[in-house]
Amino acid sequence: MKTLVVYDSFFGNTEKIAQEVGRSFGRRGEVRTLRAKEAKEEALEGVEMLVVGSPTRKFRPTSDIMGFLKGLPSGTLAGVKAAAFDTRADLTTIKSPVLRFIVNTAGYAAKPIAARLKRLGADLSGTPEGFLVSDTEGPLKEGELERAGVWADHIG
Repeated sequence: MKTLVVYDSFFGNTEKIAQEVGRSFGRRGEVRTLRAKEAKEEALEGVEMLVVGSPTRKFRPTSDIMGFLKGLPSGTLAGVKAAAFDTRADLTTIKSPVLRFIVNTAGYAAKPIAARLKRLGADLSGTPEGFLVSDTEGPLKEGELERAGVWADHIG
């Protein structure tokens, strides 16, 4: 299976998850892992699986991720399986009830990524997934890299 993993990362946490997802898919076929700024439509040629990941910034994916997705013509992903993930703060560590409410209401990056992938014609594999960081800049919470590998094994 030819797989493309496209990601953006600010503090390296999302990049680590993307690399782990890429390693998992690499056991099953050809895989390429690219930062969103480097990903062009041509990279999708022959791709059977597209995985897109972003840190959650202001409850949304980064502008580079959305720019990559918005730059793809309608129907580009017809016949392609796709999955979305994000990195996010652990809701249980947010002390402020008001901020917890806002986060619960506004959401995380993976869901809008998945919605855009679907609008582009992709067949979503699994539900959008979030991987937890300990603080704004990380590090990833213990076990999240391993969980990313297991997630990738199940979506492929």
